[in-house]
Amino acid sequence: MTPEFVIDVARKAIQTTLMIAAPMLLSGMIIGLIVSIFQAATQINEQTMTFVPKIVVVLVSLLISGPWIIHTMTAFTLSIFESLARF
Repeated sequence: MTPEFVIDVARKAIQTTLMIAAPMLLSGMIIGLIVSIFQAATQINEQTMTFVPKIVVVLVSLLISGPWIIHTMTAFTLSIFESLARF
């Protein structure tokens, strides 16, 4: 294995990780912003009001994007195995 191959695999791994995590992170961030604006407008500072909607939205986005995540991870793993078979 060459250093270029290892760097390429590491780059693809980081890219795949960010792509897989993006739907949950973005949905959690958007809901967190909406809840924060609501709390600032109403001056309600309940801690559970921030966590429960985020957890629900992240789980829903995980359920919706689950098949795509599995496909992306499988494709990445297969590409690594195919690359290793060439060496």
